[in-house]
Amino acid sequence: MDAAGADDLPLFAASRKVYPQSVSGPFRRAKWIILALCLGVYYLLPFLRWDRGPNLPNQAVLADIANGRFYFFFIEIWPQEVYYFTGLLILAAFILFLMNAVAGRLWCGYLCPQTVWTDLFLAVERAFEGDRRERVKRDEAGWSVPTALRKAGKHATWLIIAWWTGGAWVLYFADAPTLVRQLASFTAPLSAYLWIAILTFTTYSLAGIMREQVCKFMCPWPRIQAALTDDDALNVTYRYDRGDPRTSVKQASRLREQGAPAGDCVDCHQCVAVCPTGIDIRDGAQLDCIQCGLCIDACDTVMAKLDRPTRLIGYDTDDNVRRRIAGQPAVYRPVRLRTLLYAALILLVGGAMLYQLATRRTAEISVLHERAPLFVRLGDGSIRNAYVVRLLNKRPDSRPFALTVAGLPGLRIDVVGATATADLRPIVTVEPDASREVRVLVTAPADTRLEHSQTITFTASDLFAGEVVTTRDHFFAP
Repeated sequence: MDAAGADDLPLFAASRKVYPQSVSGPFRRAKWIILALCLGVYYLLPFLRWDRGPNLPNQAVLADIANGRFYFFFIEIWPQEVYYFTGLLILAAFILFLMNAVAGRLWCGYLCPQTVWTDLFLAVERAFEGDRRERVKRDEAGWSVPTALRKAGKHATWLIIAWWTGGAWVLYFADAPTLVRQLASFTAPLSAYLWIAILTFTTYSLAGIMREQVCKFMCPWPRIQAALTDDDALNVTYRYDRGDPRTSVKQASRLREQGAPAGDCVDCHQCVAVCPTGIDIRDGAQLDCIQCGLCIDACDTVMAKLDRPTRLIGYDTDDNVRRRIAGQPAVYRPVRLRTLLYAALILLVGGAMLYQLATRRTAEISVLHERAPLFVRLGDGSIRNAYVVRLLNKRPDSRPFALTVAGLPGLRIDVVGATATADLRPIVTVEPDASREVRVLVTAPADTRLEHSQTITFTASDLFAGEVVTTRDHFFAP
């Protein structure tokens, strides 16, 4: 080709519109069930109630940004406990790696929000414009009043779904029934309307307009997944050992009568017609394939009509295809070093988070030694150190804490502004969801044998709940 001809070639191939055809089968049913569960949880979870007692919100899942709390049923997370979110992200990554090691892009095909909402939007499109053949005919025929009305109804429904998607998101950040009433009466905060508008636009654009383009060009996971996979990971695979050579139904019958080889694939292109990204799975592994399994349902339907074995397309490996061609049995290894490692890491991280949750405290104590001076010798020869003690109360009610100190014989503790119990322990009351700093004076008797620096232990005991927290610091002497 000459230079002039090369200059006429486009840099990128023009994108063609994809018209996914409806299909029925076990994989499609599984996707419908997962879609219903995911959307049901997303839209209805903000309205689920959970009684936490007085002075606390009763929304089961709530990100209370104003008060610095995240509530998930019986779990309450404080801002300083952000490591729980870090643990969840690590856990999600390992689960994603494990899914990939077992059966490829299960996340993309069944659980990804892009897939879930795109399936919903495609269902709406079919309801208004018909299945694949009808949609293609209408687009080729051009605009007409019935076509315009159908498309207007489709886009209006898409916008309603997108709007409620954004509306459901903001309900996780405020009391859902209250915010719904405020939104309806136009008294909600401006930020709520802003976020609803942003998420309405993104949902409508990504799930309705861009659809497969998001999976093909915007999502980084296909590139990452391709680097993480191995030869034993199951993927949606065209079993060309059975399917090739491809011929029509009649031609395949004639070839078989003549004793010539003929594959089971009749080149019906149903696997292409139902693919949400518009690829041909028979071309082998591709980054555009989201492993949804709809081509398996379509192929199985055709094979059943032709009275041929199903699963010409199925979850398999290329190595197994080559083994069957060589006359060797297929080998499936879902349990191997990679999957065991991911499973062990999931158990480790999950176990650590559960242990931390089971042993977490609702009170904390910290001590800061006053530096100027480090110590004071009193007139009777005793040595006094001064400290600033901070008590943190994570509960929604006031809590009285009795302070004690140990580590040296005869130590006396005095708290500025505190009351005392019957046994003379100073009492510090901390307000709900608050912290309080008090100045604490610790005195060692004159006859105590002291080193320059010795470790002492501060203890705060909740007089009602019985929770005890401790911390250590140093007592200084000449």
